[in-house]
Amino acid sequence: MFDVVALGELLIDFTYAGASQDGMRLFEQNPGGAPANVLTALANFGCRAAFVGKVGADMHGDFLRETLRGKHIDTSGVIVDEDAFTTLAFVSLNAAGERSFSFARKPGADTRLRTEELPRSIIERCGIFHFGSLSLTEEPARQAALEAASLARRSGAIVSYDPNYRAQLWRSVDEAVQMMRNAAAYADVIKLSEEEVPLLTGETCCEKGAKKLLEQGCSCVAVTLGDRGAAAYTANDSATVPAWHVPAVDATGAGDAFWGGFLFKIVERGLTRSALKDVASRSLTDFIIFANAAAALCVQKRGGIPAMPGLDEVTRFLALKGDPRGGLF
Repeated sequence: MFDVVALGELLIDFTYAGASQDGMRLFEQNPGGAPANVLTALANFGCRAAFVGKVGADMHGDFLRETLRGKHIDTSGVIVDEDAFTTLAFVSLNAAGERSFSFARKPGADTRLRTEELPRSIIERCGIFHFGSLSLTEEPARQAALEAASLARRSGAIVSYDPNYRAQLWRSVDEAVQMMRNAAAYADVIKLSEEEVPLLTGETCCEKGAKKLLEQGCSCVAVTLGDRGAAAYTANDSATVPAWHVPAVDATGAGDAFWGGFLFKIVERGLTRSALKDVASRSLTDFIIFANAAAALCVQKRGGIPAMPGLDEVTRFLALKGDPRGGLF
């Protein structure tokens, strides 16, 4: 039995790391991919975790599988594709640590996962199943991701979904909106950024957008608000918590660290799918505070997987910083 299983892209973030003596740009090889980042955070927090996806038969694929194993993540569901290269993302950072991406993914191995290759015994034995929309940009991975989410739901798991919109990977905004909205129908918990709310819901107001997703069958919606913190909503309650202001080096995995922290609190509380919709404001606040702390620690490091904090780090951060609304815990 796994606490969490994640499916999706496992890739290399080549992050800008200055210039050589000859003035040539240097890029640092960082293991990443949004679902893998989320799963790493959860594994760092002590959860039993397994990853499902595809990498290429190349040095990058070998490195990524070894990285996950080093985090005590089960990789028996990671398939090696002999005919496609491991997906690469080149990441530029501005002075504030904000990112811009250029992807080498035409196709990337992660897009070639087929339904018949799904490790059903792993997916059927998890408490939470997590996936994101980058698995929906191409077939056959699109159908595989939706089938895995459906299988997880039928098996009683909580299904977690992160739209994680990357415009460069879609043929059009209209296609992205349609596919991302279709996938939301499978989800019990959804994490989206403030910028993704209109894409998923057609609403510019975060609260109205969250309520629309709840009306469509989701049990809990979390919206990240950048340096203003985050909000979370259930059918009968909500909470908004400000962020701590910390020196940001690289925002690559901030949302993933946040979501790993949020899902960890669900695991820690032993919540079931039916109990999610009744989570009250006090608990939502607790979830967000922990998740915000994980994100604050993440942005102070470089990369995706390497920047995911551990449980001791988050605990120390909270003890030092106190409640972001004022006062100490």
